[in-house]
Amino acid sequence: MVFNVASEKELQHILRAHPQTVVHFWARWCEPCAFLDTVLEAIVSDAPSLAVVRVEAEELPELSERYDVSVVPYFAFFKDGQLVDTLEGASAADLSSKALALGARASMPSNGTPATDAAVAAIAPVTKAAPAVAGDERLRVLVQRSPIMLFMKGSPDAPQCGFSAKVVAALRAVGADFDSFDILGDAGVRQGLKAYSNWPTFPQLYVAGELLGGCDIVLELAASGELAAELAAAGAPGDADRTAQLTALVNSSPIMLVMKGTPEEPRCGFSRKVVDALRSTGTAFGTFDILSDQDVRARLKEYSNWPTYPQLYVKGQLLGGCDIVLEMAADGSLKETITEMLA
Repeated sequence: MVFNVASEKELQHILRAHPQTVVHFWARWCEPCAFLDTVLEAIVSDAPSLAVVRVEAEELPELSERYDVSVVPYFAFFKDGQLVDTLEGASAADLSSKALALGARASMPSNGTPATDAAVAAIAPVTKAAPAVAGDERLRVLVQRSPIMLFMKGSPDAPQCGFSAKVVAALRAVGADFDSFDILGDAGVRQGLKAYSNWPTFPQLYVAGELLGGCDIVLELAASGELAAELAAAGAPGDADRTAQLTALVNSSPIMLVMKGTPEEPRCGFSRKVVDALRSTGTAFGTFDILSDQDVRARLKEYSNWPTYPQLYVKGQLLGGCDIVLEMAADGSLKETITEMLA
């Protein structure tokens, strides 16, 4: 049985009525969501005890935020009204496995008979570790990294939600020179910024370090012709301001890797090697995708007097590029050097 809901009240009613429920958070622009709908329909035909609920993530942002939906497709699995598992991404195999495992719960013995290890493994919920929340100082540096700073899902050229795409379009329509931060790549920033700004959803637009608002406010200002004037409060950055932006960038995390791509999806072999070297030391580090900002990419070479990427910074000081990092990793001195620079 498949339901479409338009409110949290409707969702809660279905969760109470159906002990095993799969909730699919989807978006109109996301083609994999449509494909996985057909997968769910096939699963339901084989497992009639399951109910499927479709939630249009961007139409119900508060509900999406409640379940920490940061990408679509996203699936939440409920047993007797309790969240027992989640799944991000478009893996039909994983979706089938988790949905059928949820259906198997309906036939579990209720008399306390021990289940086999295999059965327990098949139905055990996946517990997601809570992300470390970014501290206020790091968030303050981030929101001031550029006079106009957009915290969004994805990048300006590849937004990962419709709200972010609309704000990017509004900023570009008035010729705004803005920087952005992909909150999908840093769960600590994503959670910390909600409390820091007292604003529960994304995107969030900051002007001169102050929150201007989210999607609705930005679009209202754009529609009334006031957006350009509001952004003018940020001023046009001069050379000193641009240098300050770079200083803020390399200090935005105690250990900061300026790379091509992200740790999960490096866009060059050198960046991948440095990520692997840092991870081998067990060191937590922040990153900035230099491919997302051509202006920063060009200016940071002069700022650091280092012509290539990636670049690794510790407490705002350049440690080096790929060759230096890999040499230190090979001789075992990388972790010790980072620790000394952090002291």
